[in-house]
Amino acid sequence: MGSTWEAGPVVARVRAATGSGRTQERARALADALRAGPADPTAHRESVLLLLAAGRWDEAAEDPAVTGAGPLEDWLPDAVTAALEQCDFTLAEGCARLFARLRWGADDPAARSLVPLSVPKLRHDLAQLRHLRGLGVLGPAYADVIAAYEEAHARLAERGPDARERLDPEAHPGLTGTYNRLLHVRETPRVDRALSARWDPAAVQREYLANAPGVVTVDDFLTEEALDGLYRFCLESTIWFGNRYDHGRLGSLMQDGFVNPLLMQIAEELRDALPELIGERYPLRQIWGFKCGPEVPADVTTHADFAAVNVNFWITPDSANADPDSGGLVVHDVDAPLSWGFDSYNGRQDLIRPFLRSRRSRSVTVPYRHNRAVIFNSDLFHASDAVRFHPGYENLRVNVTMLYGDREAETHHPRLSGPATAGLRPAWRSAALSRTRVRV
Repeated sequence: MGSTWEAGPVVARVRAATGSGRTQERARALADALRAGPADPTAHRESVLLLLAAGRWDEAAEDPAVTGAGPLEDWLPDAVTAALEQCDFTLAEGCARLFARLRWGADDPAARSLVPLSVPKLRHDLAQLRHLRGLGVLGPAYADVIAAYEEAHARLAERGPDARERLDPEAHPGLTGTYNRLLHVRETPRVDRALSARWDPAAVQREYLANAPGVVTVDDFLTEEALDGLYRFCLESTIWFGNRYDHGRLGSLMQDGFVNPLLMQIAEELRDALPELIGERYPLRQIWGFKCGPEVPADVTTHADFAAVNVNFWITPDSANADPDSGGLVVHDVDAPLSWGFDSYNGRQDLIRPFLRSRRSRSVTVPYRHNRAVIFNSDLFHASDAVRFHPGYENLRVNVTMLYGDREAETHHPRLSGPATAGLRPAWRSAALSRTRVRV
């Protein structure tokens, strides 16, 4: 991730102070040291993490220590990774939220101009702004903003569905204050229970461990309360910054704001419910969400992920799906060779498809169902099936992915792809919060 500081020991100190009830004492000692001596980036960072561990996220964002801690990219991603390694979900959430808030909530459009204008993103954002206006979340002042989005969308769409251009404050004055910006994040707290009692975790573990290559389908995955909260979070939160994907798909990762107490509760309950499959063996590495629709062709996203276990679940109501036999996931019975680098196994269709043919791969197709999860060996090549959903903002297909462990550490199933493939660089252990192109 480009940084040299050791996040693990700092996170461990923060956890120890929080667990012993000495957070305030440790924070005061750090503050005194910072006032008395030369600037120490590590001390600054620990000061910020102490506030985050205590749930004081607003204070952490405004604390002068944030400036002294150095560029966010150089330390916050490492802090998230270390917190997840140590199963501190609260601290990991706080770090990710702070990263998103400071990056995507910035007043200066240049600080958040990584995402160009595109037809699918403008269309999505326009529909989302209208949705939030209808809920009363955004006030009457946003009428002019919506009009600016309508104009920008119409003008860009005239150049074709794949047209893109950079955000120019002079050319797009009506968009500069809102495009790519964290305008609203729906508060989504924990619930009494996130995972539904209508499925049997022990049976899921047995099925996953007993079959090769390792694919299990779980229906009624979340409780109704958790499912509703998460769906509304995805509808209302302006966190969908990733528009670099084909066919108009939009993505959001933890560092983009796709993180909340409920998501962390689901991740935590999964770890505890599946001790042999996940447990302490495979730490949580990343969470992301994707939106797409109304149509996406089949077999355009075949890839493997950097994790050991993938938990993928869908939250849009079944009424949105125009074809109940599709819209889900296709999983092949061949895994990515460990010698392949991330860019190869995650995106090189010119390598992946011939490789699958050479291995005479077979696949299982899991149709889309509301509140259905697919738990599988994340190193298996997989792809979204064809999507044919009804038009409308609330009908966009939303899937959530939680990744646990590292692909090279997967021990439940034997390597299926055979010996290492010559001529490709060794696998990259993906940084959990790096801004790499991720396919779903």
